[in-house]
Amino acid sequence: MRRHFLHALAATLALCSTSALQAHEVKAGDIVVLHPYALPSLKGAPNGIGFIDLKNTGRQPDRLLKAASPAVGRVELHEMKMQGDVMQMRELDGIAIAPGATVRMAPGGLHMMLMQLARPLSAGDKLPITLTFERAGTVNTELWVQPRDEGAKAMDAHHHKH
Repeated sequence: MRRHFLHALAATLALCSTSALQAHEVKAGDIVVLHPYALPSLKGAPNGIGFIDLKNTGRQPDRLLKAASPAVGRVELHEMKMQGDVMQMRELDGIAIAPGATVRMAPGGLHMMLMQLARPLSAGDKLPITLTFERAGTVNTELWVQPRDEGAKAMDAHHHKH
């Protein structure tokens, strides 16, 4: 009897963790969007920053062409990288996702600049966002506003489960 209870409990916990995981994951065609999140706004800053992981489960390359949100003036796809001793940031016209690859947005690298926020982002907020891909089409999701450590830990958890 106790053994059946433990199996039932384990199955229930597995379903709960799967539901929580799926809440932070959406699919568009062959692209899986993993753990979309944004950082809380810095005091007085008119812009924010968002991150996602993009996993291409297909056999064809794809590209994230643009992102948009009704809660911001515009969303720009950006890349940060070192040029000698200077960190440079530039806007991209898209982000390539090779077949079978996962592209990870992270602080200090690829990210989405959330320009002209309607209001500051606070931990616990959810920001609607629409992603447009060259092959996979359009998908709607939300950026969950989380402190940097919390968002990075959640993204790492996705990588260990997939």
